[in-house]
Amino acid sequence: MYTTSQPDPVRLEIFKNLYQFIAEQMGIVLQNTAASVNIKERLDFSCAIFDASGLLVANAPHIPVHLGSMSESIRSLINDKGNTLKPGNVYLSNNPYNGGTHLPDVTAITPVFDEEEKQIIFYVASRGHQADIGGITPGSMPPHSTTVEEEGILFDNFLLVEQGNFRENQVRETLLNHPYPARNPDQNIADFKAQIAANERGVQELRKMVSQYGLDTVQAYMKFVQDNAEESVRRAIDVLKDGSFIYEMDDGARIQVKVTINRENRSATIDFTGTSRQLNTNFNAPKAVTQAAVLYVFRTLVDDSIPLNGGCLKPLEIIIPEGCMLNPTYPAAVVAGNVETSQTIVDALYGALGIMAASQGTMNNFTFGNDRYQYYETICGGSGAGTNFDGTHAVHTHMTNSRLTDPEVLETRYPVLVESFSLRPHSGGKGKHSGGNGVIRRIKFLEAMTANILSGHRVIPPFGLNGGEAGQVGRNWIQRQDGTQENLDSTATVQMQPGDVFVIETPGGGGFGKLSC
Repeated sequence: MYTTSQPDPVRLEIFKNLYQFIAEQMGIVLQNTAASVNIKERLDFSCAIFDASGLLVANAPHIPVHLGSMSESIRSLINDKGNTLKPGNVYLSNNPYNGGTHLPDVTAITPVFDEEEKQIIFYVASRGHQADIGGITPGSMPPHSTTVEEEGILFDNFLLVEQGNFRENQVRETLLNHPYPARNPDQNIADFKAQIAANERGVQELRKMVSQYGLDTVQAYMKFVQDNAEESVRRAIDVLKDGSFIYEMDDGARIQVKVTINRENRSATIDFTGTSRQLNTNFNAPKAVTQAAVLYVFRTLVDDSIPLNGGCLKPLEIIIPEGCMLNPTYPAAVVAGNVETSQTIVDALYGALGIMAASQGTMNNFTFGNDRYQYYETICGGSGAGTNFDGTHAVHTHMTNSRLTDPEVLETRYPVLVESFSLRPHSGGKGKHSGGNGVIRRIKFLEAMTANILSGHRVIPPFGLNGGEAGQVGRNWIQRQDGTQENLDSTATVQMQPGDVFVIETPGGGGFGKLSC
């Protein structure tokens, strides 16, 4: 028998890696069994395991904005359905007011019961970005939605599998019975089944772990892994200084943050008081997204190899006034809050802490489609420079971590051509350390379709820090078949005709420090 009152350092390392390995195994199953390009090719999904109270224990290195917010979804399920959870049940949730991020990110949650099937000992969850979940534009990332209903179908702890039986008719009915129904329910259902399979792998691996080491040991080390993460974050806070930052967005909204370090107990207060009120656009970020951004920043300050988990949050007090754009109330539109505002929060926090200049600060969300096709991608750009490093060219930054679809796959599955995809020279801000360059992506349409761009930093440049120059703003424009050009705003919906080219130039990162003469 192993004692579980104090962690053994070797076993702590073993369990930490085991928990992460299980989440990675879940991800492999999800990638291999998913139907959509978005999950299978772009890897826009995340898998994680949670303790019996719904706190994050470990995750695979997937999408930060998913991972930091999923715990809220689990806790909402516990609060909502706690007494009715049964073995063999799987629940579906994407409610942005209940731990979700935005409607396309749909989470499948499976409670893991003990051998006697009496009590829940863990939860496993997988969150996948659906290529379309309804809403007013194909791809469910409408640039100009004003309510959450216009963004698609909302699942709130929906019973997806009941004691082993997949409720296909009920799911299909939910997907179709909506003012703006899902355009490809077969693909949604196929992806949901892939998420169920991924969760099942997590359940099997956790059970295997319990039978090998015993439940007491496995649960004790779950707590030790969280405690270790907490201590790592406290050590990182130890060297920080108080700071504040105000960051304006393209639409005039602003994020204000003040970080106060408490030296005595090595904790930090992150206060967003002063941030713009809830917007009538879709750049409102649900509270879970704001929390995910804070969690991400403080995790990146830790040098140790620790899994992102609930322990990282313990030293942090986060103040987000209700009704502001970072803690909106129903039925506020939120689709851009998850992908755009989350990036601004991260850069504002790094600015307040004086750690690094702004990265491209946007995911450059590009969707196109019609009743037959729906596609979504995020596009890389420049990352910001820091005290002792240059920014990186053409990389996904901060809250996103997905791939771009291979041109061969994109052109096989959709009537488009990748005309060119190249670095955007001189777009990174100069400085002692220079920001990374953005990219130029040109997509030619071979069929008539609706295209949408949801982006930021087309007006306000990504800031430089300590005398470094700002990165260049991005640009969205259309080259029509007849040679005419149309400039687009940060957010736009346009009708594309065969031969038209959609051009996206992504921002560069800010520079850090003055250039020496």
